[in-house]
Amino acid sequence: MHFSFNMDSEFKKNRFALTAIIYATFLLDNILLTVIVPILPDYLASFKNTSENSNIPPSVLYKNFDMHYIPNTMLNKHPVAGNTMKNVSKEIQHQHLIQGHEFNVEMENERVGLLLAMKAFIQLFFNPIVGNVLATRFGYKSTIFFGTISLLMASLFFAMGDSFIILLIARAIEGIGSSCVNVCGMSLIAHLYPEDHQRSKVMGIILGSIALGVLIGYPLGGFLYDFVSESAPFIIICGFLFTDLAFQLTFFDLTRNENEINDEENQVKHGSSQWIQLLSNKLIFCIALAIWMSTSAMAILEPLLPIWLIAHLHPKKWQLGTVFIPDSMGYFLGTNFFGTLSYKVGQIKMSVLAIMIVGISCVVIPEAKNVSSLIIPHFCLGLGIGVLDTSLVPYLARLADAISQDETNENLDIDAASNYGSVYAIQQTSVSLAYSVVPFLAGEMVQTVGFPSIMRLLGVCNFIYGPILLIVTIRHNLSNVTTKQPDLLLKETNPSNYRRFYDSIE
Repeated sequence: MHFSFNMDSEFKKNRFALTAIIYATFLLDNILLTVIVPILPDYLASFKNTSENSNIPPSVLYKNFDMHYIPNTMLNKHPVAGNTMKNVSKEIQHQHLIQGHEFNVEMENERVGLLLAMKAFIQLFFNPIVGNVLATRFGYKSTIFFGTISLLMASLFFAMGDSFIILLIARAIEGIGSSCVNVCGMSLIAHLYPEDHQRSKVMGIILGSIALGVLIGYPLGGFLYDFVSESAPFIIICGFLFTDLAFQLTFFDLTRNENEINDEENQVKHGSSQWIQLLSNKLIFCIALAIWMSTSAMAILEPLLPIWLIAHLHPKKWQLGTVFIPDSMGYFLGTNFFGTLSYKVGQIKMSVLAIMIVGISCVVIPEAKNVSSLIIPHFCLGLGIGVLDTSLVPYLARLADAISQDETNENLDIDAASNYGSVYAIQQTSVSLAYSVVPFLAGEMVQTVGFPSIMRLLGVCNFIYGPILLIVTIRHNLSNVTTKQPDLLLKETNPSNYRRFYDSIE
């Protein structure tokens, strides 16, 4: 009994250390995601091939121009949508006639859009590879280690970049690293916390690092750029990533024993069938669609809202710089403080409520008469997306467990951990699809129907999808996953699953 107690205590300490490492890696990933935003104008202007205005000194070219007039705070996540800048390009150009030279906003935004969209597109295509191949062949820890090295390489490229092509390559490498870290990070958390109540709480905290990274990255990049140099933020991030890698080498066991190699062979053998089975599962498809639909709200807002505000509400520059802070705060609160509550109330119930709040917020936002009236709907939008993520992301692990149990009953030698990589690859693909494709589609639609109509349509779709998700969930009732717990979706499960706990220790 004493030996068992020590083993439990050691396991808990070890998984706490692993959780802290994953949190730090997620945080650094999102700081790197955002820190480049205030640096991009001078970066692009300083390159010899930046534009036909390259003969203008960067200090003159950007004297009165900053990222507040391109979409700023969250532009790092999403590309500038298609032709949206054409609506107000003339107005902005009139505001920025510098020493007789007309600043080409459209040209610069095309380059910025391409650079920032590169990461999302790389993740869109690389997520399935990570979840279905790398995670099963090399394991979660080794893939996270590789992803962190990729982030370090991207930071070095950003720090030493002297051309647009180098920055584009750095952004692509960053996308590969983010795929490895996000897919395998969540998969490892799901594997470390087989108790559903703990898993829901910890995953919510891990998701909160995304919002915290966004809140830290933008001001950090601007401050260090103004007072130190344009490469200073990336050098500092490199230092933290080196430290993160040192901790990973200390706490990650990157060696594979004979049992793990046998498990790997079974996982690779059944990898394609797992991927197809998960994609064809109605519940997983509905959850992925809910994540895509709610994330699309932010994917559309971030490139289009600042332009709409400039054209209609004429805000001050500092107001544009703070317009996305409320939704980041809402997401941070939603992920950090609603994980346990959503588990107790019911993760599907909370996700239905959250996506309906997202829908209402989308409808209210274009009704704003001034910038300050955007604070409440923006906060509610971020809160709704945060609560939905912290409800559905842990729930995907429960589905993976149930599917694995079904496969065990059918005498298929597949562990639940092999399903985690695939199911979180699907989840990350939904997010990447929203960030990479939706803004461009909205950018084309805004030319004909306008920004308010797009937001109202998206809001109605989100609001209606809430009850649809609930109805589909009840009707499906896990009949294709397990027949022993038909009320798994809407009820709290027993967290005292000692068998799975000790299996994890072993």
